[in-house]
Amino acid sequence: MRWPEGMEPEQAVVHARNELIIAAPRERIWRWLCRAERWPEWYSNCGWVRFRDGGGPDLAAGAEFVWKTFGVRIKSRVLTFAPPGELGWDARAFGLHAYHGWELQALPDGNTRVVTAETQRGALSSFGRWYLRRGLLREHQNWLEGLARMAASGDPA
Repeated sequence: MRWPEGMEPEQAVVHARNELIIAAPRERIWRWLCRAERWPEWYSNCGWVRFRDGGGPDLAAGAEFVWKTFGVRIKSRVLTFAPPGELGWDARAFGLHAYHGWELQALPDGNTRVVTAETQRGALSSFGRWYLRRGLLREHQNWLEGLARMAASGDPA
């Protein structure tokens, strides 16, 4: 995973990593992952997503969006965009600076290994590191499982 400088796991206060093999081609998984406006339909920890400056409905290089996750309003910008293999964005809120990345690896059997990982820094992360990591691991697994369900249903509309 291409971590932004200063957000590498060894530099972070909080680091969470989840992985799931999904029975779908990575191109389809990529399309679901990039259709951020639809995350609330299948990722219960996302309240809403709004693109800034007329962007969307899909994530793209440099896209800026505001969204609600873990009950917090987050400002994000896509920093890594390498279809259909790697995607990542920053996340900023009061007391929080994070980076969330995704890697999609095509497997010989037609399935896809999907890895999602997040690092965090800041006062909020330092204060609640143990609670935050457990919550991230739980909710990111939820996100992966929702992504698997959507990919099994076909392409997003």
